[in-house]
Order: sequence, then structure tokens, then C-alpha cells
Amino acid sequence: MTSQESSTLAAEIRPFIRDLPDYPSSGITFRDITPLLADPTAFSRTIEGLAGLVPDDTDFIAGMEARGFMFGAALAHHLGIGFVPIRKAGKLPPPVKSYTYDLEYGQATVELRDGTVPEGSRVVLLDDVLATGGTAQAGAALLEHNGAQVTDLIFVMELDGLGGRKVLEGRAVSALLAV
Repeated sequence: MTSQESSTLAAEIRPFIRDLPDYPSSGITFRDITPLLADPTAFSRTIEGLAGLVPDDTDFIAGMEARGFMFGAALAHHLGIGFVPIRKAGKLPPPVKSYTYDLEYGQATVELRDGTVPEGSRVVLLDDVLATGGTAQAGAALLEHNGAQVTDLIFVMELDGLGGRKVLEGRAVSALLAV
């Protein structure tokens, strides 16, 4: 996707992302993607834009729970490749592989169904938002610890100023728009 195409797409889909100041708490601006999902043209254009970020030799799209599932499954279908959900702990039937990572105040665990991604598979990890980068880094580490090659991390939007790209330094990171 050229820089011009990227700018045009960002301008097309940005109006479908609603900003909710002071939600869920004071000082936070929540980015609501519900209008984007509800509009068939905007959603289709988003999937087409994401498809332009995926290398041709990709075997799987992995989507982070929960909003990464909506975009990831549609993208995998669009590309004719497999989709792999990465879930919060306790949501998948055993056997699972897990990865625990540190949060600002505690820890979280993500899981992958054991045997879902064959060793050496080329995987693109997708989520709706790149914020601090911790969840994306954990998802990529989980996939890699289980023998996958994570080639790219892609996002619908990147929240400027939260340092997510720095956390993912050394990885191929792309987002359709920055807010």
C-alpha cells in the first residue's frame, strides 16, 4: 500500500471511530470501533487495507482477544488462510500453551490452543489497537515460544504517545491510522 493509499484509507475510516472522552474513567479517551464494524463499506475497506499489510507467504492470521478476533477472522477469510485466536487465560479448552506477562499493576496470561499453529508457520498478529504494546508483545512471544515465525504485527489504529511502537522495537509494525 502506498503512502497516498494509506492516507486516503485512514481518512475514509477515521470518521467511523467514535471518541469517548473520560470513558471508562476520567482522563481516558476510549476509541469505539462499533460504528466501523456496523458500516459494511467501512468495514470492508478496513479489511482490504489490512490485507495490503500482510505478506503473501503468510500461513495464519492470529487475532488478540477480543476485538482482534473480529478483524482477524474477516481478514483470514479474505486472504483464504487460517485464523488463530489468542485468548485470555481460561477461555480455551485444554491442552493450551500460555504466556504470562507483566502489566503496570500485576500480570496477565494469554493462551493458544496447543497444536493450532504448526512449527515454522509464518504468522501475522493482528489487534484493533496498538496502545502500550504489552499485549501484542505477549501474543507474539506466545506464538514464537510455540515455534511460529511472527513476521508482522498489524493494527487498525495506533494510539500516539503511549509508547507501543517502542515496546515492539525490532518487529515489523504497521497500523492503518494513528490517533
